Amino acid sequence: MGTNLRALTATVTTAGVLTTALLGAPPAANARAVPDLTPRETRTAAARPAVARPAVAGTTVTGTAVTGAAAAGAAVSGAGKGKGVIGGDRLADRGIIRPAGIKPPPKTEASAYVIADADTGAVLAAKDPHGHYLPASTLKTLTAVTLIPRLDKNRKVKPSEAACNVEGSAVGIVPEPIYKVDDLMRALLMVSGNDAAVALAEANGGVKKTLAEMNKEAHKLQAYDTVAKTPNGLDAPGQRSSAYDLALIARAGLALPDFREYISTKVAKFPAPKEDPKKKKKKKRRGDAEASESPAPAYYEMANHNRLLGRYKGMLGVKNGWTSKALGSFVGAAKRDGHTVLVVIMHHPGGFWDEVAKLLDWGFAARGKAAPVGQLVAPAPDPKPASSPLAVRASPTPGAADVGAAKARGEDPASNGAGRPATPLLIGGGALAVLALGAYALRRRRRTSGDAAG
Repeated sequence: MGTNLRALTATVTTAGVLTTALLGAPPAANARAVPDLTPRETRTAAARPAVARPAVAGTTVTGTAVTGAAAAGAAVSGAGKGKGVIGGDRLADRGIIRPAGIKPPPKTEASAYVIADADTGAVLAAKDPHGHYLPASTLKTLTAVTLIPRLDKNRKVKPSEAACNVEGSAVGIVPEPIYKVDDLMRALLMVSGNDAAVALAEANGGVKKTLAEMNKEAHKLQAYDTVAKTPNGLDAPGQRSSAYDLALIARAGLALPDFREYISTKVAKFPAPKEDPKKKKKKKRRGDAEASESPAPAYYEMANHNRLLGRYKGMLGVKNGWTSKALGSFVGAAKRDGHTVLVVIMHHPGGFWDEVAKLLDWGFAARGKAAPVGQLVAPAPDPKPASSPLAVRASPTPGAADVGAAKARGEDPASNGAGRPATPLLIGGGALAVLALGAYALRRRRRTSGDAAG
């Protein structure tokens, strides 16, 4: 199907709203650990073997571990070994991790989750927080966090044919320069446009360059469980993330005003290709009825896929995703009474909206009342450049004491103590050459004048 036709035949509701299929902060002590970047494939819950884990004080273990080459190890792969797990040692556990003294979090079918205070970074409860899972479209949060600071949102973009034909969830772009970066970002985060993700990557210098920057951004955020292989989250070998990492990425996104605007927008206009003028003329000849029809709008209306927007009190949004391998995933943030709570779930087999709402309710109730089980770490500090041994240092300027001492010795302060000026006479090779040529020309002129007179 051609790209123009595909764009014009996008599913539109009776209300005229474009819809598409869902497709998918302070660091704790000794928080940083060397990441294990061995890719792991997520399996179904039934296929996951139980893993013997060392007991962690105060931790309730009720789940099974995510699969992988490091499944038999004592620490979560990608989070470090033994002590020094990113976010705190309790987050090494693969079961449910909850604080003592309050009721446990509501049950969920998700294989992994994190509930955190986005303001303080306190992790309130978790399950397999560092387990590696396919992120599906929740990876688009990393795409946005990486590209929002790099791209001018008013810049016009002409997508390639390849971008327009990306599979899965799409907003229906065409290879015409009718889109701003701002439009594509909305499509990316509101309706999970896989095509918009590739178009944005192209605008940033290409998919390869963008993926390198996404992975660099993940490491900067200390999201060491995350490996991006696509800009849109479509399943790819080696691609992965964790509930903990997605919470880090979402927290970084919430610090960006444009990100907050995109994720909280319920309905927005999206540019559409204008009708071919030749086709308009043909329509006018067919009769008065068709000629009197109003022209097609030069935009669509797209509705945010987040079903909790407008339904859950204080919902800010963020991102949901789904593929047949990743199953359901969701990153959500809500704000009440000046406090923001984050919930991330991964690898959910069915509908999760009601479960997410209950997890958010629990987070608001537990915030400030229970000891955190971990911490969302702050971004890694930028390395300070070392001073170069070849750095040019300025010559010291004589001070008043030096001038006074020279006068006391009877020397000229402007000299170097030997009767010569303190400022060296620097004559470069070019100046010497000019003087030599001048002397030679003078001698030749005198000799030539003498011959003529003789």
